[in-house]
Amino acid sequence: MIAAHVSRRYARALLELGQTEGNLEALVADVSKVAEVYEASHDLKIAIDNPIVPLPTKKAILVEICDKLSLAKTAKHVVLLLGDRRRLVLLPEIAQMLREMNDAQKGLLRAEVTTAVALSDAFYQKLLATLEKLSNKRVVLDKKHDPALIGGVVLRIGDLVLDSSLKTRLDGLKQALLPN
Repeated sequence: MIAAHVSRRYARALLELGQTEGNLEALVADVSKVAEVYEASHDLKIAIDNPIVPLPTKKAILVEICDKLSLAKTAKHVVLLLGDRRRLVLLPEIAQMLREMNDAQKGLLRAEVTTAVALSDAFYQKLLATLEKLSNKRVVLDKKHDPALIGGVVLRIGDLVLDSSLKTRLDGLKQALLPN
């Protein structure tokens, strides 16, 4: 709970900073890029979160990552600040909150649709039209594929998850049939 509060404060500060500097979209994109790299690399997490690794070494690693990602000055300073304060672990959550705050200001709703296989564009267009009608907002669909779902669709809008996947139904049936 405290981490979410801290992440929200950083995200709000970044939102205001991006608006002031007039580069909010670029800042959101840069922070998201670094967050994805941090999330994807187990070795990076270990190096940054390890208290034995000296702070100058951690800073050098972060500077190199920022340079390779061609981050703008503001995003680079944010990453280094989070590294100095030992809060880089919050970066993925900060990036997510920053994206949500930016989307909310633009009247945009982001929905994540996960299917077992790629579906037709007609399906996605119909889903998009339905979501926009229900929410009275412009909706952006993030399409993902997960073969483990077997079939069906999982729709995630913020905290709301609508799961009609075959995997979930089979898991529910399995739980109902197994003795307690």
